[in-house]
Amino acid sequence: MLATIKTVAFHGVDVLDVDVQVQIANGLPAFTIVGLPDKAVGESRERVRAALHALGIALPPKRVTINMAPADLSKEGSHFDLPIALGVLAAMEILPAEELANFVALGELSLDASLRPIAGVLPASMHANKGGYGLIVPKSCGAEAAWAGDLDILAPAHLLGLINHIKGTQVLSRPEAKLKEGLKFSGPDLAHVKGQETAKRALEIAASGAHNLLMIGPPGSGKSMLASCLPGILPPLSPAEALEVSMIHSLAGHLPDDGLVKTRPYRDPHHSASLPALIGGGQRAKPGEVSLAHKGVLFLDELPEFQRATLESLRQPIESGEVLVSRVNYHAKYPANVQLVAAMNPCRCGHLGTADMECTKAPRCGADYQAKISGPMFDRIDLSVDVPQVSIADLQIRGEGEKSEEVAKRVVRARNVQEERASQMGLSAKVNSETQGEELEKIAPLESDARDLLLQAADKMKLSARAYHRVIRLARTIADMEQKTSPESLSKAHIAEALSYRRANLKSH
Repeated sequence: MLATIKTVAFHGVDVLDVDVQVQIANGLPAFTIVGLPDKAVGESRERVRAALHALGIALPPKRVTINMAPADLSKEGSHFDLPIALGVLAAMEILPAEELANFVALGELSLDASLRPIAGVLPASMHANKGGYGLIVPKSCGAEAAWAGDLDILAPAHLLGLINHIKGTQVLSRPEAKLKEGLKFSGPDLAHVKGQETAKRALEIAASGAHNLLMIGPPGSGKSMLASCLPGILPPLSPAEALEVSMIHSLAGHLPDDGLVKTRPYRDPHHSASLPALIGGGQRAKPGEVSLAHKGVLFLDELPEFQRATLESLRQPIESGEVLVSRVNYHAKYPANVQLVAAMNPCRCGHLGTADMECTKAPRCGADYQAKISGPMFDRIDLSVDVPQVSIADLQIRGEGEKSEEVAKRVVRARNVQEERASQMGLSAKVNSETQGEELEKIAPLESDARDLLLQAADKMKLSARAYHRVIRLARTIADMEQKTSPESLSKAHIAEALSYRRANLKSH
């Protein structure tokens, strides 16, 4: 008897069709899985055998062969347990194969035949919906699968419940997509940050145009707190963005219980993070921190303390908005459209510029410390701002500053200006930081005195072509914060403020 059950394999964010073919034939008793299975898939035979035994079903004393087609595609993960078990039951004629042919099945089996949660259900369900198939997943993944649209979903907690449903003796209700109402960002509020008005202004500009930001200041000046406030002033995720972000988190197994990421991601890996952890990789080429921060914020504290190779690997994702994880026999592409926020001390001791606290090696220690960051990496930073030590007098000021909620309203208005302009002019980029080439020339014409200032600054500051265009994008955002929808020419003041955020080279003596 031959039976075929449909399932999927994951290749980056791509979902590939896999047919689990089960044959039970005469011969010496055996249970063989072929088709490039990894160790987790190879162990499925023991989990399937134990689960069937828990249901009182014994495998026939025959040769059971499991072929996972296409045979040249590597199969990884425990989600193949359920399709293998269903294939065996169909081949034994316990379940009707024709009914199972309309479903894509994923799930991990416990020894007692209960179904455990798995990663990647959301992209798998979207793939199944696109192909016109239903979906069978564990009960704990049902709410996640329901976000894919109007498809048939069976989400049993136990293999027996699924068998009874197919036989008509039990009814499994379709899971519903859950959404928590009134969900707000739970991080710190800008109102709690004392002083640092310049840094707050830079933070608002960065949020308004999705620009990269670097904060340089001594320990305890509030750099990390300012960075953690950024998600609270960013616009909320659109439904399309929430689904895109959730797919990545689903592949990594990091989705919340209700099955959807609803706030912009904020990832702050430690400076000891390895290159695969940051970029993605490992044995299964899983998404890294830069992909998990897609459409959100990637915060790198103590920037020079990261390994040089790890930092340099970020250059391409920051520029292109995607990352390619390459292995000998495996290549996976993940989205990585992130807003980079970094923080660093001015030198190793952290007190460069403070006369009574800086070390004896100043200013050379500062130049050596900042030299750990390559020029091309600094070139990709739109705003570089000094965050000085907060005075005791500022800490004693009673009352709160402007709340994140008020700043967020201005950021949303600035983003709306950009989106309206992009819609009117037929532009592909929705935010200024993503605007390239001819589109940038259209939306950011320069007044004559502004152009003269930019050319003089470019010559004096030795700006690269990349830095030159980043200054224009930043000036465009500063102008958009004035709530003007049409692409008016950028003034000298806009260019001057944008140039003030370019990092000046620190030279040793």
